Amino acid sequence: MRIGLQQLSATRGAGLTGTETGQPAGGAQRVGNRALFCGLVLLTAVTVLLDMWSGDELRLVPLLVVVPALVSVFGTIRQTVGVASWIMVVAVASRLVTGGTFWDITSSVVFTVLACFLGVGACALRIRHATEIARLRSAAVALQRQILRPLPIVTDQVVAHGTYAPIEEDRLVGGDIYEVVSSPYGTRVIIGDVQGKGLAAIGAGFAVLGAFREAAIREPTLTGVVDALEDAVARHNTFSAQTGEIERFVTALVLGFDGDGRVQAVNCGHLPPRLLHDGVARPVPLRRTSVPLGLAELGSEARVTEWLDLPSGATLLMFTDGVTEARDAAGAFYPLDARLGHWAHQGPRELLDALHQDLEEFSDGVRRDDIAVLAVGWTPSGGVPRPEGPDRGARRAAEAFSRG
Repeated sequence: MRIGLQQLSATRGAGLTGTETGQPAGGAQRVGNRALFCGLVLLTAVTVLLDMWSGDELRLVPLLVVVPALVSVFGTIRQTVGVASWIMVVAVASRLVTGGTFWDITSSVVFTVLACFLGVGACALRIRHATEIARLRSAAVALQRQILRPLPIVTDQVVAHGTYAPIEEDRLVGGDIYEVVSSPYGTRVIIGDVQGKGLAAIGAGFAVLGAFREAAIREPTLTGVVDALEDAVARHNTFSAQTGEIERFVTALVLGFDGDGRVQAVNCGHLPPRLLHDGVARPVPLRRTSVPLGLAELGSEARVTEWLDLPSGATLLMFTDGVTEARDAAGAFYPLDARLGHWAHQGPRELLDALHQDLEEFSDGVRRDDIAVLAVGWTPSGGVPRPEGPDRGARRAAEAFSRG
């Protein structure tokens, strides 16, 4: 599971591929017409001069027929057609000047024209394939972004800032998920990572998110929420098996904030969070980590809740393995804990911006997995104004569930 970390609300309007903006990404011009023309003229002049110097023993001009094929790898159809037309004129003129029998000249001309047409055809097929891939990639990323809510999210108990950066390379779109739900029992937060990549992983992530949004309002206990998530993954795997897809598991960290600085946590095989407070960053020890969602049958113990203390003004950093498994050019993993110490005194938004920039520089923009990061700060009740609608809706939904 581009490292250009962006806030999700910004990525909804920016960072679009060529297909999303109406311009086929596969047909975008990569080399300017002037540079291509100058290079073509220079190559032709050098080839013709060498051909004249070598005499009849070695003819080099016919080798120019490979140029349209080379241009078809990176050029547009218009550029490839222009290059092919130029090469046909030069090659045919050179063959007529050098002379020969009728069949020699005819076969040479036919071969040149055929090679040029093949170059144009190869360019058209490349652009068509690249455009189809870009459309599929854009659809997967758009679906992924629609599933996840924009950040930040503010509730009575927490303010959750975050960044989310999906990988957009063909089948590598992953299944990182997050959600923050205000309920009658406090604020419930989840961050998770679906095993595998592609649209199937997004489907599994959507199943978990749907179950979480419902259970977070309905279930009075955090373990009850996690049990509902386990059932959702099990049902999804059953359906996947029927349709020929592989079964998947989901690592997840589920937190519950009750408003008094005490935080409940149920860790289902996920990376432990980091606590940033008073200029110090440290890992949060979670000693009761259980198996990922979807693998409960393999665990010998039931999932239990751990309690954490979150001081006022502290930030709890939750993330997926796209952060810790980012690599530099030498293959070394990103040293998250060492870097967090430099930013522990900053606010959540500044912390995420610093992490974004540092990850991009560390990995040199090469992304191997999705990246999701949540920076959650505890807010004493009434400390931050927030819309009243979600709470009223949550209470109404909980009452409806209880009556059912």
